[in-house]
Amino acid sequence: MRRLVLTCTIAALGVALSPVVPTASGVTAAPRDTFPARVELPDGFQPEGIALGPGPTAWFGSRADGDIYEVSLRTGDGSVISQGPGTPSVGMKSDRQGRLYVAGGTSGTARIIDTETGVVLDDRTLTTGPSFVNDVVLTRTAAWFTDSSQAQLYRVDRGAGGGPGTATTTLPLTGEWEQGTGFGVNGISTTPTGRALLVVNSTTGLLYRVAPATGEATEVDLGGASLTMGDGMLRHGRTLYVVRNRINEVAVLRLSRTALTGRLVRTITADDLPASTSFDVPTTVARFGSHLYLPNARFTTPPTPTTDYWVTKVRAKAGD
Repeated sequence: MRRLVLTCTIAALGVALSPVVPTASGVTAAPRDTFPARVELPDGFQPEGIALGPGPTAWFGSRADGDIYEVSLRTGDGSVISQGPGTPSVGMKSDRQGRLYVAGGTSGTARIIDTETGVVLDDRTLTTGPSFVNDVVLTRTAAWFTDSSQAQLYRVDRGAGGGPGTATTTLPLTGEWEQGTGFGVNGISTTPTGRALLVVNSTTGLLYRVAPATGEATEVDLGGASLTMGDGMLRHGRTLYVVRNRINEVAVLRLSRTALTGRLVRTITADDLPASTSFDVPTTVARFGSHLYLPNARFTTPPTPTTDYWVTKVRAKAGD
């Protein structure tokens, strides 16, 4: 009888208590289904880039004026934490010390922002020529920025504690790189070993492995898969997510350890989503737990002060 009472008591507690889910960053999150499937952004915001974490906090940059908007993925509540300079904020990445690295689009600059205060810690000129500084990836020693108008990358050194150093270097792309017309380099990531960079050419649809010391680019053999309209990228282990913006899909690739080869294993499309949370030209991607988050830039919709914008949440893996 005592065992029966104890069993019933434990069962009752299991019903009464809400479960918690530990995340990779050590933050305890609420159950997955309490996070909204669609996160609203301010009307007229014109988002492009996303940075996320540690924890369920995301930041978005405005193409209209460069404002930085912070939002809780748990509740959907948000606010502008840093006023923009009047030029675009596009690709972004955050580090564990609360710094946000922001690509400046047509301004040819990179900004580093303190996410606690919104203060601009550094406003770095990367180039004075025609440019579109589009995306960024962080390594232990550097922040690497792409330029979609020129066949080159920019390296901003990261000093002690990961903060911005004083040196900025331009790295021309050589080897097998083909610039083509229109947007060239767009999204950027690292290889599974962390020893090289991966960049996608939006116009040609080719993916390249780039040696960070020399700029030599080698085409990644994707078995015939095309990544035209390739935009933001996210690598998780040997899985690479590539957002194909105007096609409204995400290509999911499985890379070899060296990232010299890869294969398309899945495609996430609007057909996988409810109409209320569907894609409308997603541009970049970040991951929290078992889900991906993608801001919709709505490039095909004329922007007005009342145009609505949102972030779509999708499962990172089929069956999650």
